[in-house]
Amino acid sequence: MKKLFEKYFTDIWNVPNVLTMLRLVLIPVFVVLYINGQTKWALAVFIIASLTDLLDGRIARKYNLITNFGKLMDPLADKLMVCTALICQGIYGVIPWAAIIIVLAKEVLMVVGAWVMLKNDVVVHSNMLGKVAMCSFVAALVLSFFHDEFLALGFPWDVIILWISIALTLAAFVDYLLAGIKVLKGKKQAE
Repeated sequence: MKKLFEKYFTDIWNVPNVLTMLRLVLIPVFVVLYINGQTKWALAVFIIASLTDLLDGRIARKYNLITNFGKLMDPLADKLMVCTALICQGIYGVIPWAAIIIVLAKEVLMVVGAWVMLKNDVVVHSNMLGKVAMCSFVAALVLSFFHDEFLALGFPWDVIILWISIALTLAAFVDYLLAGIKVLKGKKQAE
């Protein structure tokens, strides 16, 4: 455990990692705003958190500030923020629980898979399908804040885009799973 801590939690103070930490801090802010009925302010916090995700990755790559902490915590911060928004929208009846259960089950499997990869010192890098899936999912969540407006227009665009993004998310999950298995097999054969 000490080796894992030293590997992932030393030398963490750089701009991308601070943006990741900010995203984690914004989660309870989002929840407080949302449950107090200030959904548009909660949406603003969600958008800011999503923008920090785009920004931290670009800064890390451009200035070679990629750290083990960032590799571990950046996707975790994303998952926590997205799942928090998803659950809040579900509690208030905006997003169907079937969609939430599918996404949460996929996220649990991703965390278990990430732990297996981490223990085997294997990293499966994000790919275009995963990035597209995440962007579409964030877009679906943003649109879900305008669910009532879409219903008033007679067409639930937010729900349609949500299900499309879930399909993309599941496809990305399968892609990551297959890539992870391939890397693990290659590593075991090399040993």
